[in-house]
Amino acid sequence: MRGSKNFGRRWSMGVLLLLALAGCRSLDFYDPSAEVPIPEPLIPPREKNMVSLPAYRVEPPDLLQIQVLKLVPKPPYRAETYDVLQIQVIGTLLDQPIDGFFMVEAEGVVNLGAAYGKVRVAGMTIEQITQRVTEHLSQILRNPEVSVQLSRATGMQPIEGVYLVAPDGTVNLRQYGVVHVAGRTVTEIQELLTRHLSQFLDAPDVAVDVSAYNSKVYYVVTQGAGMGDNIVRLPITGNDTVLDAVSQVGGLSQVSSKKIWIARPAPGNVGCEQILPVEWDAVVQGGATATNYQIMPGDRLFVAENGVIALTNWLGNITGPLQRLAGVASLTTSSVRSFQTLGRGYNQNRGF
Repeated sequence: MRGSKNFGRRWSMGVLLLLALAGCRSLDFYDPSAEVPIPEPLIPPREKNMVSLPAYRVEPPDLLQIQVLKLVPKPPYRAETYDVLQIQVIGTLLDQPIDGFFMVEAEGVVNLGAAYGKVRVAGMTIEQITQRVTEHLSQILRNPEVSVQLSRATGMQPIEGVYLVAPDGTVNLRQYGVVHVAGRTVTEIQELLTRHLSQFLDAPDVAVDVSAYNSKVYYVVTQGAGMGDNIVRLPITGNDTVLDAVSQVGGLSQVSSKKIWIARPAPGNVGCEQILPVEWDAVVQGGATATNYQIMPGDRLFVAENGVIALTNWLGNITGPLQRLAGVASLTTSSVRSFQTLGRGYNQNRGF
């Protein structure tokens, strides 16, 4: 019995000794193969796997290039001064043809030449002008055949150039009114302007393009090691990556660390943050693309500060005032002693 007890004690001590030599070990039953893979639509796009951004929707303060290729006033158009009419007449005098462009003069008349005189046309439609010229020439010619067309309407302001999307989401077409375009694609704006201008023009042909993409941006935030953060606002081009964004701000600063991540805005009240860590050394030195993410509109690329420099600046902010106070106190003491010494020497020189 005594031998079995000693054996049991020795066995227990041996087990304890083995456990002590092995150290503390936890049992890990995790099986990586059981991990649910990330669905393909949720994988963030990166350098070698970029995605096309959704159809661009115009917002303030974007710039639109708008051009109306066909600018014909909606009938019935009434002629105004300085309009240009194309008049052709068959049956004129052989040496005095009427076939060309005639301007409506300031008096509201067109001059058909020395042989035919002037005809008042201001305020008339094309049909009325044709009838009026026919009646006038019938006094001189036998059965004239008159054709009149509007060549240029000076009262119609051309629509061509760059237009700013105002803070209220509209573009100002001046005499043609104001049109709300915010939140629409280029195709939708083109259709909207065509319908709007149809109130003033006959079958307008409208071309629209975005001249400057100013409303879709991302931000590069660089911590300043206790000296204030630096924020740069950059426009989205569609294929920006982390490396592109850092190059836009001149690279990492002297107070920056290599701890970088993207903070992607999440819908409101979801109770979570979307953080995409960036392995900077792997992206730059190894050419890895896994964390060289594609920048999306509204992203915040955050570059953390260097902890040592931040601590040094913090200590400097704490000890700086104390050092200045110590300097003032030392200067005051030195000045008092100098005055005291100066007074003793002065008295000694006077024989006291």
